[in-house]
This record gives sequence, C-alpha cells and structure tokens, in this order.
Amino acid sequence: MILDPGISSTQPSGSYWPFDEGIKRGVFINDSNGHTLIGKVWPGLTAFPDFSDPETQEWWFQNLQRFHTHIPFDGLWIDMNEPSNFVDGSLSGCADTKYDSPPYTPGVLGGFLRSKTICASAHQKLSSHYNLHSLYGLMEAKASSSALERIVGKRPFVISRSTFPSQGRYSGHWLGDNRSTWKDLYTSISGMLTFNLLGIPLVGADVCGFSGQTDEELCVRWTQLGAFYPFMRNHNDQDAQAQDPTVFSPAARSAMKEAILLRYTLFPLLYTLFHHAHTHGHTVARPLLFEFPTDQGTYAIDKQFLWGKALLVTPVLEPGVDYVAGYFPKGLWYDYYTGDSLVSSGEEIKLPAPLDKINIHLREGSIIPTQRPNTTLWVSSGQPMHLIGALSMEGVADGDLFWDDGETMATYETNQYAYIRFRAQQGVMTSEVLHENVEASYITVETVSFYGVKAKPERVTVNSQDAEFTYRANQVLTVTDLGLNLGQNFTITWM
Repeated sequence: MILDPGISSTQPSGSYWPFDEGIKRGVFINDSNGHTLIGKVWPGLTAFPDFSDPETQEWWFQNLQRFHTHIPFDGLWIDMNEPSNFVDGSLSGCADTKYDSPPYTPGVLGGFLRSKTICASAHQKLSSHYNLHSLYGLMEAKASSSALERIVGKRPFVISRSTFPSQGRYSGHWLGDNRSTWKDLYTSISGMLTFNLLGIPLVGADVCGFSGQTDEELCVRWTQLGAFYPFMRNHNDQDAQAQDPTVFSPAARSAMKEAILLRYTLFPLLYTLFHHAHTHGHTVARPLLFEFPTDQGTYAIDKQFLWGKALLVTPVLEPGVDYVAGYFPKGLWYDYYTGDSLVSSGEEIKLPAPLDKINIHLREGSIIPTQRPNTTLWVSSGQPMHLIGALSMEGVADGDLFWDDGETMATYETNQYAYIRFRAQQGVMTSEVLHENVEASYITVETVSFYGVKAKPERVTVNSQDAEFTYRANQVLTVTDLGLNLGQNFTITWM
C-alpha cells in the first residue's frame, strides 16, 4: 500500500479521524508562529505529522490499525517523505529567519531550503525542522515498521523514498523517479551499489523506468537486470503506457518470465546474503573492488556487480546488441547455466548475450544453494533445492545457507533458524547443519552439481551408498534423485 505522510486538512470538522485526532493530540508540525503548518500534496491542503514525537508514532499506529480492519495489507510503501510539498514552505510562505535564509544555502532545487518542502523554521517536538529535515523519512520508516510489527505480527516490510543512515534496520528503498532510458538502466547499478555501501541493502530501481515510454527491448533488458536488484519492482507513471510483461510480444514475455524465475531459483542465495547483511552489516549487491581490492581493473567498474562473493552479473546496458563485454578478475570462473569454465588473467571478455539471456558466472571456490522455481516465491520456497559447487583449481569450495519460516520476527535473535555449511575438497562434499531448526527438515536436496571436476569419476557415493551420476565433457558432475533432508548432515564423495 502506498502511503504519503501529508494528511488532508480540508474535510468537514469531525468527518476525518486522522486529521481531527491529529489536531486534538498535537501531532502535526507547526509553523514558526506555533500554528499547524499547512502545505499541499496529493490530497490537496495537508498537515505533516511530526514523527519525532512519540505521540505521533502512536497516532500513526492507530491510523494504520484502523485502516487495516477495512483493507488488510502486508507492507507499506512510504512516499513523498522528504517531506515533499507542492508549495514552497507552506501555504503562507516562511518567516524570514536564520533557518529559512541561512548565510549559506547548498545547491538545492530552487535555491532555497523551503523549495518543494516545508519551512526550515517549522517547529517539531525534538527540534526545529532545520535540524530534523533529513531525518524525516527515517523517523517515518521507524514508526511504520513498528506499527506493522504490532498490526500484522510478522516481519515488517517497508519501502521508503527518503532515507538516512541506519534506515536499513527499518526499511528498504527504491531509487526514486527514474526515466525509461538506457542511461537510467545503466546508472541504476551505481545507485544500488551505493545504498548497499550505506547499509540499506534492500534497494532497486523501477524496472523498465518510471516516467516516459519504455520499449520492448529496454524492458526485457531491465527485467533481466532487475532480477538481480535486491528489491525488484516494475513500476511506472500513471500517464505512461503499460509495461508489465503481458503487453509485449511472446518472445519478450518468455524472456522476462525466465529472468523472474531465475531470481526465484537463486532465492536461497539471496536470502542467505540478507542474513549476513542483518548480522554483520555485509552488502548483498557488491562492487567488484570489494572482493578484489588489489586489482585496479575493478576500481571503476559500474556496469557489473556481484551478489555476495560468488555470483558475477554482467547485464546488457545498450540497445541493439547481442553481446556484452565484461571484466573478469584473475582466476577461474564458470558459466552459471552450463558450467563451462573461463580462466581469466584479469581481462575484459566478450560474451554472447541474446535477448533472452543475462550473463552470470560463478567464482571458483564457491558453493551456492538454488531452488526449483514456481509461480510465486511463496510456492518456490518449499521446493527442492539444487546445490552448485564451483570448484577451485585445487578442487576446493565452500558456501552456506540460512533458512527460516520467512516471516517470524527476530528468528536469528531467538534461535528459530537453520544454518548449514557446505564444504568440498579432495573429492568430498559435506553438508553440516551448524544450527538446527524444523524449517530445514521440510526441504529436500534434490540434485548437486560440481563444476570443474577434472576427470570422470568411476564411482559416486552419497552417505557411503552408491549413487547415479552424470559427467559431461565440460567437467560438470551432477548427482541426481538424492531426496536428502536439508536438516540432516550428508556427504557426497566422488572417486
């Protein structure tokens, strides 16, 4: 549900509880004269809640609770919370104070602090708006997250436009009103990486662009890149033409569907990366320089990125091409789809990229969990898993998996989760359950593939029992029909 902070102020007295109750409890921001500051946003003339006041946070919860009884909702998309204003300052302007006209004004839109927002001299519970302006979105996100926990009783989901450091604890973020252009497709990568560095890992751009008219090729390529945004959403302006997959050709629909199913397939990896972000402040989408700090060739790369340390994404960012050039740091890499190996000395390599494909590669030494995709992520999350081990030159790899029920609050803090470590070396892969939880017992491991097995094994065993396997000429070993319980230790050996 989209929700703006501006509260309509023009309803007949006694007819609109949010405003009437807000006035009664004094929850709105006041102008420099102590009167309710009135601006203008989508509902017309509006008052702005003061989220620095605990009373406002309780009033916000009660508003959401009342609305939830009429229309149950799962999450909140909080918009226009810079706070944004269609008039400069307020309906009656702003006082001539040191806050509204400081001796130095940064290069803001319109040249004044009041431009398209509220007066800097406005009064809030904690301080002047001058001191709190940049915290507005953070404080609203905190109030919204807390309210959702109380109303829904599950893990809250909030997406906010305005952000501030520490906001990743309470909400994710989308990158604002972009345009349907190839340039905006390209720059979304640096925006996504920046917010990961700032501790807001749940971030993405509006897929296919927000304003302007997209086209089929751009929308396909954007859907492929968007499948690797930590937060993926196709969204556009109400005046633009529809851009959901169903409005395009069968070939485009198929390509978009495959991209989304690929995202669902990789969900166990993505979920585990979010666990590490939560517990250790790690990035989810990651610049190459983070993993290869001594390789100066990675320093300026803004057209590729990693998921965690293991998965390299090389999207197409230009029209009319069926290839893409990507930089591969020194080492051994594997095509995710085929297991074909690529040995790089630290160089740019030209890759085939037909319209129905986005190039992704696995880094040597990694094991990633994937899952059979289904129509929705909720259904996919119960499907069997497939492990992929990308062996190093020495035949070594490792990885992990965090798993819980997907919605209970604070599962890590309350020990309601499973954590599993995968290791491979010298022809043996082990799956070790380091933390047990019943949720893992509902999932089976169906298949395991190893990329980079240098010779065809004579025998493969699973928990010391002979197992069927296939071996391809590109050095990919696959063990199928396993039916292993994810919640129990197991060992696979090839010799």
